[in-house]
Amino acid sequence: MKLRITLEGKTYEVEVEVVEEGSSGPLYGSTSVHSTTIPAPVVPKPPSTPPSPPPVSAPTTLPGERVVKAPIVGTVLQLKVAPGDTVSVNQVLLVMEAMKMETNVASPIAGKVKAIRVSNGESVKAGQVLVEFE
Repeated sequence: MKLRITLEGKTYEVEVEVVEEGSSGPLYGSTSVHSTTIPAPVVPKPPSTPPSPPPVSAPTTLPGERVVKAPIVGTVLQLKVAPGDTVSVNQVLLVMEAMKMETNVASPIAGKVKAIRVSNGESVKAGQVLVEFE
């Protein structure tokens, strides 16, 4: 059986032999002199979940302070801790958004959360206290 295939504007003629189960004939037919092998494009596989931005400690929090202040002007998207939670250094406390970019705000110290001073959806100023520790 002959087939004519057109790929990207080029026409190829291919001969195909149908082989029935149990036949001792060849598995594939032959191709004409016009055929060429076209490699399949490599398409990168997208990650199953988008990567999270790395934790960012609030630079406005001074050493020895038991609070975390907003590193940027933005909106609180998600609180990751609650009062009474025990957190470790660099644990993400909340996620903020500024100019359509998400920023993880991480704890500069290990300790117990005393109070959350903001809520989801709240707009905050740079340097505003977000979380207070015992």
